[in-house]
Amino acid sequence: MRSMTIEQLRAASNAGGVKGVLLKGQGGAFLVQIATRSGADALLAKARSTEPRRFGNPVAALNVLRDVGITVGQFDASDWNPDEKEESTGNRGRAEALRKAHQAAAYIDWLAADIQAAIDDPRPSIPHEDVMARMDAHVAGFKTAGAKRA
Repeated sequence: MRSMTIEQLRAASNAGGVKGVLLKGQGGAFLVQIATRSGADALLAKARSTEPRRFGNPVAALNVLRDVGITVGQFDASDWNPDEKEESTGNRGRAEALRKAHQAAAYIDWLAADIQAAIDDPRPSIPHEDVMARMDAHVAGFKTAGAKRA
């Protein structure tokens, strides 16, 4: 059986080449079978491949057909089994990726602003050696206080 994209289906329908469509349940999904006037039947395929387009929800398939201009067809759910529906993340995976990207961008903006604020700070800089000497003294004070408690 041939495959046909949505655009090809639209063109065939507009030219009067579509005899009918059948929304056929198969496993956990629905396929759109297209009967053409030339006798060469086809399956609705994904946009960039010959792989059949599978609809987990028949309403989504009906919306696509209506948008193409096909409003009359047949329906066969005899081989449909909702327990076989393929699990997919849908837009949830994309939403999570976008959320993480926004969080990363917000962090980068905060970090850049914090660095710029430090650069713009008018107070005199403290040499690294002085900071480290103060920290060493601070840590030594903790060690001394801990030894007195024991």
